[in-house]
Amino acid sequence: VSSIWLQNSPVFLKHVMTGAETEDDIPLGERKTVTDFCYLLDKSKQLFNGLRDLPQYGHKQWQSYFGRTFDVYTKLWKFQQQHRQVLDSRYGLKRWQIGEVASKIGQLYYHYYLRTSETSYLNEAFSFYSAIRQRSYYFQVNKEDRPELVVKKLRYYARYIVVCLLLNKMDLVKVLVKELSEEIEDYTQRFNTEDQLEWNLVLQEVAAFVEADPVVVLNDNNSVVVTSNRLQEGTVPPLEQGMVVGQLVLADALIIGNCNNQLTPVELTIDMFRMLQALEREPVNLATQTSKQGTLEPNEKPAKRENPHKYLLYKPTFSQLFTFLSASFKELPANSVLLVYLSATGVFPTGHSDYEGPYDFGGVLTNTNRDVVNGETVQKRNQAQKEMHCLHPGDLFPFTRKPLFVIVDSSNSTAYKNFTNLFGQPLVCLLSPTVYPKSVQDQSQRGSLFTLFLYSPLLAFSSVCGLSNVRRGLWERAQEFLCKVYRDIGQMITRSRTIDQAFLQFFGDEFLRLLLIRFVFCSAALRLHKLFRESRSFPESYPELPKQDTVESGLLQKHILELATMLDVQSLFWDDSLEAY
Repeated sequence: VSSIWLQNSPVFLKHVMTGAETEDDIPLGERKTVTDFCYLLDKSKQLFNGLRDLPQYGHKQWQSYFGRTFDVYTKLWKFQQQHRQVLDSRYGLKRWQIGEVASKIGQLYYHYYLRTSETSYLNEAFSFYSAIRQRSYYFQVNKEDRPELVVKKLRYYARYIVVCLLLNKMDLVKVLVKELSEEIEDYTQRFNTEDQLEWNLVLQEVAAFVEADPVVVLNDNNSVVVTSNRLQEGTVPPLEQGMVVGQLVLADALIIGNCNNQLTPVELTIDMFRMLQALEREPVNLATQTSKQGTLEPNEKPAKRENPHKYLLYKPTFSQLFTFLSASFKELPANSVLLVYLSATGVFPTGHSDYEGPYDFGGVLTNTNRDVVNGETVQKRNQAQKEMHCLHPGDLFPFTRKPLFVIVDSSNSTAYKNFTNLFGQPLVCLLSPTVYPKSVQDQSQRGSLFTLFLYSPLLAFSSVCGLSNVRRGLWERAQEFLCKVYRDIGQMITRSRTIDQAFLQFFGDEFLRLLLIRFVFCSAALRLHKLFRESRSFPESYPELPKQDTVESGLLQKHILELATMLDVQSLFWDDSLEAY
């Protein structure tokens, strides 16, 4: 039916009839080629547009639909490759239309990555986006007097830049940002459009995002070395033989960003960007792994790639946050952990009630149009009422029926110290400092120091010591030294006789083990740093860690001073502990 409709459609006739030629003059085989192409193109657009209607949460509902969409795009891509000559002469196929198909396939792979957290699909998205630029599919667009086509090109650039950011291809990002800047300038000069400010804002934020890392690693020729902070083989300290730890696996993570002062290109704050990478393994190239380069077969998953599934929630309302939490909780497999990462502005209570419960300490901000004063939300109702647009510690209580690992990076993170483990399931909360020295506060637009420690301890350590660059050789030696430090911290945690069992129950999972070790390193480093004088400037946890065995361990303090000496910043740290040791 579709073929008959397409053969008689005005679009079809417009493309195939040239000059005095009639439909009957076109060979039947060529007519069928154009008909089949029109059908596949129409079907692919329908399926692609239908992706918007799929539920954002839940693992099961979307997979078969994605499979069908990939299948049609695979056929469409191969079809236009096999019949390019006929489509050029009879359909009038333009290069930007091929680019549009390639761009949609890139988007499919990117969204498949977002849905599955499988980093290898980022490489597939990159290969299609890269081909568009290399083959100049969008080159002719600028010669056509159609602003909507130019916008397609600009959106393609923005999407390509996001994928490159996630793959740490920073040199290419800088080139693409320059090209996008020129395209935007050309677009705004040729067409008097209302979206000029919007595009310039995207440009500014991406450019600033590239410069977000406070410390750069330099080669001998002063070129910047791009470092990756995803989990790689050999970077996680192994468990000691015979060590009894929990067998729990991190299965789901909610990464929530609602900071008022952070850069947010493509609805992703710097803290969210860093945390999502801390919960991923280093990508592999699917094409080389499956030996089927250039094919579109998302169902062929690489072996042993257990990245936790993630939801990225940028400035969610309470309703959205609670819905996603509930969906994750519902679908969490047996012996699995749900991680909730909150990077958000603090909400503070006013006054104190006689009974202090889980709704009396404030929490972190959820999205609303309320006024924000000096970066913090001020309560405007009477004392008896609780803040509605806030995730209180008590809001998480229902979800502690299953293993829960919480990270809070906020000026009111300590509200989450007031947890009660009602159901006896493993529960840990890692809480950021609530006050930073002024020199550190000034860097907050580039992301939080606490999250930076969880993402890349050496980057954070160098930053807090005021270094702006480190030579590659020194960086690699320091990283090697840190691997030994992590191993010692791991042993401190597993050998402590007074540590809460919850920490050990999470220690079997590689991602959680590394986060716990980095948290202890962060806590110990800030305690020794001379700028950090207040107890509020140190991270805390629920349950509390035994300080003498971990964050105030003499051995760990000795390691931190050795690292500081290696980087020639030992004068910034208290060294009494070294003498005492």
